This record gives sequence, structure tokens and C-alpha cells, in this order.
Amino acid sequence: MIVYILCFLLFLIGLYGVVVKRNLIKIIISLAIMEYSVNLFLIMVGYISAGQAPIINEEVSRTGPFVDPLPQAMILTAIVIGLATTSLLLAIAIRLYGKYGTFDIRKINHLKG
Repeated sequence: MIVYILCFLLFLIGLYGVVVKRNLIKIIISLAIMEYSVNLFLIMVGYISAGQAPIINEEVSRTGPFVDPLPQAMILTAIVIGLATTSLLLAIAIRLYGKYGTFDIRKINHLKG
């Protein structure tokens, strides 16, 4: 149970960074922290203590609990999508820095143009 609470705390740390910080790079890092906490939570949901791998052959008995492979496959996909999203956000931040000369979103908002 404590691991789920720590995962939620990690999500709240990322949410704090998104809401409070005004630097684009810090906001992007905070979004990545939130994404990692959700990935960690979903991996923990699929975990079964003393569970066997979901591969059935002659050596593995069909008794006992099996680990659910679906959350693991979903998280692998989510990691790839998150990496693409983060790289796109960083590319946009670099373009904004090239145009406005700052990462501060308050200054960018005032420099309409």
C-alpha cells in the first residue's frame, strides 16, 4: 500500500511543477515525472506477489497465480508515446526560445507577435 502512496506523491510532485513553475523546461520535466508515476502505478497494478510468468510450457505448472502481461505491454507502448511527446515539447520549447529568447511563459505571453 505504501508504494501506491509514494506513486501518488510522485504524481503530485509533477503536478506541482506544472502548476507553479513558469519555465518551459521545468514544466516539461514535471510532465515527464507525472507520466512516469502513472506508468509505475499501472505496472504495480499488474504485479502479483509470487506470480509466475504467463508462459505455459511443459516445465511450468498450470497451478498458481500468473502475472498479468497486459499492463506491461500497455506501459511499453505508453513509454514510446511519452518519449515522442516529450521530444516534441522540447522541440517546441527550443523554437520558442529561438523566437523570444526566453523560456519564461509570462514573458512569452506578453510578447505577442
